[in-house]
Order: sequence, then structure tokens, then C-alpha cells
Amino acid sequence: MLRQKIRIGDILVEQGFITAEQLQNALRLQKESNFTKKLGQIIIDDGLITQRALIELLATQLKIEFIDLFGVEIDFTLMGTFQISMLKNAEAIPFKEDSDFIHIAVADPLNYDAIELLERSIAVKPVKLYIALPSDIAHVFGRLEIISVTKAIVTNIKREIASGSYRADSEQSSIMQLIEQIVKTAIFHNASDIHIEPSSFNVTVRARVDGVLRESFVFDLDIYNALVSRIKILGNLDISEKRRSQDGRFSMKIKDSTYDFRLSTAPTMFGESIVMRILDQQKILLKLSELGMEEANLKRFDELLKSPYGIIFITGPTGSGKTTTLYAALNEIKSIDNKMITIEDPIEYQLPLAQQIQINEKIHYSFAEALRSILRQDPDVIMVGEVRDSETLNIAVQASLTGHLVFTTLHTNDAPSAITRMIQMDLEPYLIADSLIGVVAQRLVRKICPHCKKEYRPQRSILEKIKEHLPEEFHFYKGEGCARCSFTGYNGRTMISEILKITETTSHMISINMNKYEISRKAEESGDFTPMFLDGIAKALRGETSIEEVLRVAK
Repeated sequence: MLRQKIRIGDILVEQGFITAEQLQNALRLQKESNFTKKLGQIIIDDGLITQRALIELLATQLKIEFIDLFGVEIDFTLMGTFQISMLKNAEAIPFKEDSDFIHIAVADPLNYDAIELLERSIAVKPVKLYIALPSDIAHVFGRLEIISVTKAIVTNIKREIASGSYRADSEQSSIMQLIEQIVKTAIFHNASDIHIEPSSFNVTVRARVDGVLRESFVFDLDIYNALVSRIKILGNLDISEKRRSQDGRFSMKIKDSTYDFRLSTAPTMFGESIVMRILDQQKILLKLSELGMEEANLKRFDELLKSPYGIIFITGPTGSGKTTTLYAALNEIKSIDNKMITIEDPIEYQLPLAQQIQINEKIHYSFAEALRSILRQDPDVIMVGEVRDSETLNIAVQASLTGHLVFTTLHTNDAPSAITRMIQMDLEPYLIADSLIGVVAQRLVRKICPHCKKEYRPQRSILEKIKEHLPEEFHFYKGEGCARCSFTGYNGRTMISEILKITETTSHMISINMNKYEISRKAEESGDFTPMFLDGIAKALRGETSIEEVLRVAK
């Protein structure tokens, strides 16, 4: 290959990404590391440029096309013809072969020696180089390892299908072994969901760990139908119905523990997408103090729970931990002295001392219908899984006005927006003012792995966004990645939240229909409200999470 002399530091100075002084500082750090660190990586670690910006700049200078490896079909058979050690040394992925070239993506096009060694091993055709993100290259190597691990099971499945000995309802079939392997892997990594997603050329299995999806398995399309049919049989779903969404439930014993799974299917362009929610009874019944709320918010929430009547909303998007917070709150106030009734869809966990009702839309037993009937059951505390329509909201509000403490959820981005949403659902402002006692908005952020945590300086663009909220002296942290956190830098999750407690002043502002910005500003000025973003910054400054995590979920 043609070697080009590229002084990446000088180019970054010329392009205005860094100053000459910052370049000299980076060169000094490189020398101190005995040149074990690349100059570009030092500049990235110092928050002066993003990895993608650096890669795209290199691509422009070297006149090499940048490629997104997630947007192309990778020929793993072609990869199998190369020595993996040689590919890893060159950080190279041969992703395609055509009549003219073998197309190879590399992370560092300046790694001339390793790339030339790879080129010399290819005698049949010339090479066309592309540049890709190092993280994407690493992901493809990880996918290759996943494929090799599951190769034996998949071979057995294909053999059963080809010979006609495959039976979808068999407990001993290879496909059942594969499902058990998928489930065991997800549980081992403390995943909350398993996603099985078909594409035009393969089937991907991903698990949601700490709120972020990770790829676990990749299969050929020819085992997809067998896999989906067996899962649908487990969940008592109609295997012949592929045009409509279906919901089901099943249990599976893994080692000495039994796990419940909530199953959902949805028709997509390439087949049915399957999602299995893993339900673990031990994870849901947390104490309020274990949720991760800041001390001030925990005190506000505790005061709300001591109210004799009124309505409390827990808000946030799907997967933000609303159900966990609801159950923790109910678990805190449950007592032999009061009657607690919940209305859920579906009932995910069993709550002691509570009467739990499952709604059934097929027979028109909705949240509103169930709520009407349970008011005759003389409850003290009511939990409505979700307010989906104005009828349910009106009945819940009326219940709170007649001496009941009502808990429910809404999908809003912040706590003050719950007031706006209630008005949009045709509830009069004076009714909101009389019934609402508080709104909790929350998100889940990943915790930095304690085993590989180190101090670092975030990107300049990030610091510019938050500089007005930072003290004079501040420190931020991140996880470098280690075996204990699967090299993600994160381990576990915690909550960031904001609680809008309805005071007399707030109630008056709601009754005269003032907007959410005025309400939140007044509450913040009076010290009764701390925005979720500031709650997240406080956690980042203490090293519990990273500032990137806070920005990922809040603004």
C-alpha cells in the first residue's frame, strides 16, 4: 500500500480542533507513557475531539472512504478464511468480496506494517481499504466469537430440520436447548429484556443490560421460524398468526431458580420481532431507600406517602423504573390496617397484603371499568397501573377527592408536564389543584464500574452545556472497562429524579391555569423542586455515574 506521511497533531491544529499548546501537552503525555498511547487517543481522552470526528478527519486527509459497519452485510465466511490473530493485529474486518476487490475496513489506516502484512497474505485479489470506528471493529470481532460459540447448537438444529426429526413442541429438541442458552446468558448478565430481531440476512439476539442493548447471539435465517414457533408455544400463543401482535407469559427453571417471562410479538418487515421481559420477584420489592433517590427527594416522597388522600403520579418513559418505584412505595405503606387494591396490565409481581386485579380488554374490562368497581370494595390505597384515557383519569381523580390515596403513572418527560398532560386529557385545572399532591419524574442511569473507575475530563462541548451548573472545582469520572463490567465501564443502575410537591402556592398557580414553566420556576425558587438534570449532575460529580449518562437520559 502507498504510505502517506500524516502528522495528525498538526492537522488538528490547522483545522482548529486543538491549539498548539494543547498539542504540545498531548505530545508530552505520549512521551511520559513511553509512546504506548497513540497521540489521537490522548487527545480524545482529554476531551478535545470525539473519536468519530478524528476518524472522519483522517478519512478526508487520506482520501479513504469512511464506512459504517452496522449498515453493511458482513461476510463472516470470508472472515473465516483469514487468521483471526492477523486481523486483530491490523484491526481489520474483511467484510465483502466482489469480482474486483476484497473490501477491508480498518480502525487505523496509519498502522502500515500490520495492514501490509495482511495484504501480502491475500494473493488472489487487490484490497480496497475503508476506515471505520474502532468500537465498530471491536464489535464485529465480538460477534464472530458469538457465532463460533453457538455454532454446534445451530448445526444440530439445522440437522433436525433437514432430516424432518424436528418437533416444535419437544422439550428435548436442539431449539429448546438454544432457547435455554439464550435465557441463561441473559440472566447471567442481569438483563431485563431479551430481544429477538430478524433482518434481511440474519437473526440478532440482544439483551438489555443496565438499560442498554447488547448483542448476545447472531443466527442464520434458516433457524428463525423454528426458534419463533418454539417460543410462541412456550407462551401459549397462536403459532399460525404472524400478522398481528400477541402477548403471552411463561416460566422457566434456570439452575435452582424459577423465572417468569412476559412475552410480546410484533410483525415487522422481515418477520416477527420477539421481546421477552425477565421478571424476578427479588428485584422488585426494594425499599424506598434502595431506589437511589437523593436525600432531599426521598424526604419529599416520604411526605407524599404520608398523605391520607390525593393522587400521586410517577412519570417517565418505558423502562425508566416507574413500576419499581410504585411497588417500593406500596411496599412502604402496606399494612394490615388498610386495604390496598391495584389494577394492572399485566400483573408482573405479587405484592403482599394487596388485592391485585388484572384488566382484560378482550372482555372490555378496562382500567376505568375496574376502577369503578373497586371503589365499592372500600379501599384505602389504590394503584392504577397507567392512566391511558380521560375516563380513567377522571375516575382516579374523583377517588382521590373522596378520601383515597391513589398512585398511578403517566408518560411525560418531566414532573411539571404531568399537569399539562392532565389538562390535555380534559381535566379542569381546579380539579387538578384539589386532587394532585405530587409528581415524581424519573430516569435510570448506569453506575460507573467501581473496579475500573478513573477521573477524566469530558468533551469541551459537554462542559460548555453544563458550565453554569458546575462549582469552581469539579471532577468527573468514567469506567475504563474491565472484565467485571464486560468492558462497558458501567455496572448496575441508579435513579435520577425530580419531585414536584404540590404546595398551596403551586395549587393556586394550577387552578388559574399558569403554564408548567412558571410553576417549575416558582417551585425551584422556593426550594421545593430540584430539576432532574441537576440531580444527575450531582451524582456525576460524586462519581456515581458519568456526565454522558446524565445527558443521555435528561436535559
